[in-house]
Amino acid sequence: MRFDAPLAFLILLAIPLLIAWRRRSGRRASLRFPSVSQAARSGRSWRQRLFGVPLLLRVAALTLLAIALARPQKGTEQVRETSKGIAIMMVLDRSSSMNSQFEYRGEHHTRLETCKAVFQDFVLGNRRDLPGRPNDLIGMIAFARYADTICPLTLGHGALARFIEQIHTVRVREEDMTSIGDAIALAAARLKNAEADLARQIRRTADEKATYEIKSKVIILLTDGENNWGRWTPEKAAQFAKDCGIKIYAIGVGGESVATVQGFFGPQMVRIGEEIDMTPLKAIAETTGGIARKADDAESLHAVYKEIDRLEKSEVESIRFLDYREMFTPFALIALALLIVETVLSCTVFRRIP
Repeated sequence: MRFDAPLAFLILLAIPLLIAWRRRSGRRASLRFPSVSQAARSGRSWRQRLFGVPLLLRVAALTLLAIALARPQKGTEQVRETSKGIAIMMVLDRSSSMNSQFEYRGEHHTRLETCKAVFQDFVLGNRRDLPGRPNDLIGMIAFARYADTICPLTLGHGALARFIEQIHTVRVREEDMTSIGDAIALAAARLKNAEADLARQIRRTADEKATYEIKSKVIILLTDGENNWGRWTPEKAAQFAKDCGIKIYAIGVGGESVATVQGFFGPQMVRIGEEIDMTPLKAIAETTGGIARKADDAESLHAVYKEIDRLEKSEVESIRFLDYREMFTPFALIALALLIVETVLSCTVFRRIP
């Protein structure tokens, strides 16, 4: 409960003045007697004992009127968060060349495993320089010869890690291709319908008050090769993404590196891959207003994600809703009733003569 006009409580300062005035007026006798000693020995009646009741009623009424004039209000304050997030679709190459070795956190991992780990740091945060993306819609597409949706756009990032664990490099030679154009086109189509996917998620949670606005749409393309398969060319897919208002951040991973393969005499270290040509990736990024960066190792890949995290910021706004109800009526009615009772008693039972 709060009071909208607390200055009304200044009326309570009049109560001591009222009490003082009543006591002073009570000392003036209406009839003078030479001696009241005999009357004093006769004792006090119940009317004399309760003589102060009208004064108490008037004080209580005055107090309640002061409270009523201060306008007591009772209500609730609701805080609703409006998130303005970013829809991000991660597009990850899983061709066999992603088996090349990267050093990550002091250990050797494949490019694919390193890219998955750094992306999780980007989404969930690493408690150091990547705060995470808790207010963003995140999804993932993996591609080799074919592009597949691994995880649809979702705000539930806890499940994203389990989907990422399922991504492995291709094991069948016939699938060992790189369809960058198809992967971009699929990601752009998913992002184009992001609002509809978001509405379905909100309905499933039965949260009618949920307010979420997609501020922008982004594709993070990560590959170590060039497009050599698919119905869509990278240029055509990039134009489609641009028409949908989607920005592409292209990351070219590494170049020539060492990988472990199973040979006739056991595991052998061989050099695979060639220096990646960043020209097609730069063209894709520039078409959509994004950027293209090369990552030669885990540290430089981490730095690229830091740059993207700085460029794409989501927002959370807190909106306060105040709903108060006036509560002065009961206080005013009770005060009126007390004044009526005080007046009746003063004119009857506690009537003074003259």
